[in-house]
This record gives sequence, C-alpha cells and structure tokens, in this order.
Amino acid sequence: PKSLLKRGLRYVSLSLIMKGMTSAPDFLWGLPEVQKLNLSRNQLVVIPPSLGKLDRLVVLNLGGNCLKCLPKEVGLLRNLKVLFVNMNRLTEVPAELSLCRKLEVLSLSHNCISQLPLSFTDLTSLRKLNLSNNRFLQIPLCIFALRSLDFLHLGSNRLENIAESVQYLVNLQIFIVENNNIRTLPRSLCFITSLELLNVDYNAIQTLPDNLYLLRRLPRIAWNPMDKGLHIAHNPLSRPLPEVVEGGLDALFNYLREKK
Repeated sequence: PKSLLKRGLRYVSLSLIMKGMTSAPDFLWGLPEVQKLNLSRNQLVVIPPSLGKLDRLVVLNLGGNCLKCLPKEVGLLRNLKVLFVNMNRLTEVPAELSLCRKLEVLSLSHNCISQLPLSFTDLTSLRKLNLSNNRFLQIPLCIFALRSLDFLHLGSNRLENIAESVQYLVNLQIFIVENNNIRTLPRSLCFITSLELLNVDYNAIQTLPDNLYLLRRLPRIAWNPMDKGLHIAHNPLSRPLPEVVEGGLDALFNYLREKK
C-alpha cells in the first residue's frame, strides 16, 4: 500500500479513482501521512469512522459514489481545505463537518439534500460552495453568514425566492441560481457590487429590481454559460423588458434607472 503513495512537492497523495470498489480498503486508514485522497468514481456505499484517523488530509474527493451519508468523524479532519462529495445519494450533511474550520471549497452537488445544519455558520473560511442539483426549497439561512464566499451555485433546485439577507455575501463574485422557480429578485441583491456573474436563466422572473444598475461589475448580458455578466434567458419577462434586454446591458440599466 505504501507504494501507492505519491510524494509531490507539496502533498503526499493517494488516488484510487475508478477501481470499482464498493468499500474502501482497510489499509487506507493506516496511512496517516496522506494529505490528498481521491476515491472518486467508485461504488462506495459507506465511509467508515476510521476516516477520522487521516487527520492530515487537505483534499478529499469522494465524488461519484453511492454514499447516503458521511461519518460524523469527518469533523476530525481539521486540516481539510477541499471536499468533494458531489454525485452521491446524500440526504443530509453531518453537523460535525462545520468543525473543519479550514474548509475553503465544498461541493455537495447532485445529491438529495434539502437542508444544511445551522452549525455551517462556523465555516468562515469557505470560499466556494456548490449545492446545485439538490432539493432546496430555499437558500439555507446559515449560508448568509459565510462572508468569505466568492462562488455560490444553487442551480437546479426548487428555490422560489432569494431572501433579502443575500446582501450579506459581500464578497460574492459568481452567483448561479439557474433552473429554479424564482419569481422575483430582491432589491438587496443589487448591493452585492462585487458580482461579476449572475445567472438566473430558466426561472419564473417577470420583473427586475430598478436598482440593478448598481451591479457595475456585470460586463454584459451573457448567453454562453461560462461568460461573466447577467444571464437572464428563458424567463417570462414582462414587456418591454425582452426588447430592452436585446439592446444589451447598458440599455437595460438605463431603462431601469429612468423607470425608477
């Protein structure tokens, strides 16, 4: 097993990607020196409490497995900075995950999660959070306490609104809520002047807040998924907004400013 370890310039790594495993091999938990562990794209059904022994882990990738839950011992990974548990079968997240205070990147996309533990407010180092393709009816309140977030993806959920509290995410640069059931955008969203990409494609939005022009870092009306700017396609915008949008972002901002 030791021969599987790769000692890079920065990290001691172990990759067991696409090995067809239904459970993690026992030797794994006797390798406390591992800092990067990739167990993605297997058929893992459970991760044992022994995970907590790997307390030097900085990066852990469990994406693309069959996990229904994470062991609470994940909270013992106090050096963890990056965690991928996307494309599993999670219905909940253990509150103990909030003990990983160094966590900067967390992907829980493509699961069956509908709420997060309130203790998530303790993840003050979190910068990138992907909760897309889950079952959220509203943005969990704990998220609004994560002031370091610069990337938040909640696309393909069941959101019907965005709470005014979104304004507390003062460092947010990329905010994606495409493919939900959102009807209106709160005025407070326009106070996040750091926004460079706002994607509200495929929602039920009819009107836009008249102070949208405050989002000066949005460079354009964007049509390609990765482009910075305002993504607002496939919404039932009330007239004359569809025509105004055709004229570009400056035209839209001017229209909203005059309307105000």
